Amino acid sequence: MGGHLRRLAFFAGIFLLAVGEIQAQAVLEPPFGLHWGDSPEKLITWASRHSLDVTISLPGDQPAMRVLKIEPRKGFLPETQAGAVEGRFLGGKLYELTVHYFDPEATSDLMESRFGALKKQVMLEHGPLLTNQEQRTVEDQFVTRTQSFHREPVKGLFLLLAFTEVEDLLRKSKEARFSLIYRNDNFRNELSKELKGP
Repeated sequence: MGGHLRRLAFFAGIFLLAVGEIQAQAVLEPPFGLHWGDSPEKLITWASRHSLDVTISLPGDQPAMRVLKIEPRKGFLPETQAGAVEGRFLGGKLYELTVHYFDPEATSDLMESRFGALKKQVMLEHGPLLTNQEQRTVEDQFVTRTQSFHREPVKGLFLLLAFTEVEDLLRKSKEARFSLIYRNDNFRNELSKELKGP
């Protein structure tokens, strides 16, 4: 009887871990109403509905890869302060989405403030972020400052938030931009195995 209960408890534990992983992947869905495994057509249809430009890249060394970049001619993506969104597809299925934030009209300080606001929003929605790196380099009169943070609720499924500021010391100007990357490496690995076949 004791062995039966232990086996039952073991399988119940495995089941709960699996459910937890599925829920974590569901919680970390990409934005814009997209889901892991969506086809490029869904993103293209969304872009068409909002009259946005679409650029499709086909990397020569990765024939199963498609990269779609969507951006407005001017201004932001609908209902955001983002300048572009970029989806990566393997075998026609979405596994990574990057939202790029840039604004030629905004000062570097304003962009850093927007970055801070997005970081707080991401932490409220997904939990604490871990610091990846913070560094400052100076080369040829250009100062580059970068900082990045990530959250990985399940191994292979993560958010990465990265900020870059470039200061031109000669012209006394600064530019800043940042990106929020949603990436599902687990799904990408599954797709890679499927494409390789048995």
